[in-house]
Amino acid sequence: MLSVCRRYVKDIHFAEDVMVSGFVKVFKSLKSFRGEGSFEGWIRKIMVRECISHLRKNQFVVFDDCAFEKLDFKTQNENQFDAEYIQHLIDALPDGYRTVFVLYAVEGYKHHEIAQELGISQSTSKSQLFKARKWLQEKLKEQNSIGHATR
Repeated sequence: MLSVCRRYVKDIHFAEDVMVSGFVKVFKSLKSFRGEGSFEGWIRKIMVRECISHLRKNQFVVFDDCAFEKLDFKTQNENQFDAEYIQHLIDALPDGYRTVFVLYAVEGYKHHEIAQELGISQSTSKSQLFKARKWLQEKLKEQNSIGHATR
């Protein structure tokens, strides 16, 4: 479950804290598990909600394009598309973009579910996903061209 929390929360120490508080909620709510669906899926849903709560408490906002101008992004030349590098790219996204991206692309939520979970409109969810994907694609293309230039 740490990897689930880590997708939403950049700092590993905060992700660990969120995971622990999520497990506290799991144990407190154990009686409410009805056996409908997988136990792991039920826990995952609690962890995702705990991550979203953490982001809200820490000034969760949906960013616009100018947020990327402030990022200090350093490229990597070796193994440009390994999991660690992809996670680094996802971490570089502003919180709003990252949360929508992970909920949609990794967790498989639909836009209406994301909108409900985050308290935003469906169109905002779609817009944030589009902008996150576009930025990630640009960074991957950029890295790919750097990789070819150094060979």
